Amino acid sequence: MVKAVAGIVGNSYALVADAIESASDIITSLILLVGFHFASKAPDEDHPYGHGKAEPLAAIVVGLSLLAIAGLIIGESVQNIRTPHALPKSFTLWVLLGVIITKELLFRFVKGVADETESHAVKADAWHHRSDAVSSAAAFIGISIALFLGEGYESADDWAALVAALIITINGFRILKPALDEVMDAAPPAEIVKQVEDIALQINGVMAIEKCFVRKMGFEYFVDIHIEVNGQLTVFEGHEIAHRVKEAVMAADKRIFDVLTHVEPSPAQ
Repeated sequence: MVKAVAGIVGNSYALVADAIESASDIITSLILLVGFHFASKAPDEDHPYGHGKAEPLAAIVVGLSLLAIAGLIIGESVQNIRTPHALPKSFTLWVLLGVIITKELLFRFVKGVADETESHAVKADAWHHRSDAVSSAAAFIGISIALFLGEGYESADDWAALVAALIITINGFRILKPALDEVMDAAPPAEIVKQVEDIALQINGVMAIEKCFVRKMGFEYFVDIHIEVNGQLTVFEGHEIAHRVKEAVMAADKRIFDVLTHVEPSPAQ
């Protein structure tokens, strides 16, 4: 609200555009809260694998909202560049300076939480704050150029808004890709798969790993692993080995919610 009023009174569309981007923080934060609420719900009869997909879906909505906001700012910026207008007021620089510092501090804090929780939704919120800081910095530069060079350079403010919109667009795609990957069950980092395989191979009776798939759902991982055992074992003995693999893998990493272990007869006997 402060940025919007300052932008209108101070005749700076770059600041108004920045205010539009900031206003979206409220909406996206509400979306993230709803996503977290559903993602944290326990599995039920209709959702036996839990509700973790709600978390990346929330991140997708945030990413799409950034792209929509960027499109709006780009359209208005181009129109203002083609339309002569007065120079922005100097007081708008102080407003932007305070916003830049605040948003960058928020980015660093939220990014730390995102790295700790490995949440795409929280990471999306962090980069939303960074987008706000960068767009404010672009507005600061544009207004400074317009004020320093004076008449004839009024559009520097609008070019700054255009640059900020392009940066917001990049961040929107940066948020969308990992969230879409998770929704489509893309493979997680290779070290997680290797960790699971190494643990399984340490279990007595496991002769080899035929294949191992890991997918992320919200804050948790689901493992589907095929182990090879002596084909002469009884069903009961094979089941016991599979159960020990599951227990060991889940005990080693609390992020792993479930392990589905398939038992195959080893060809090397």
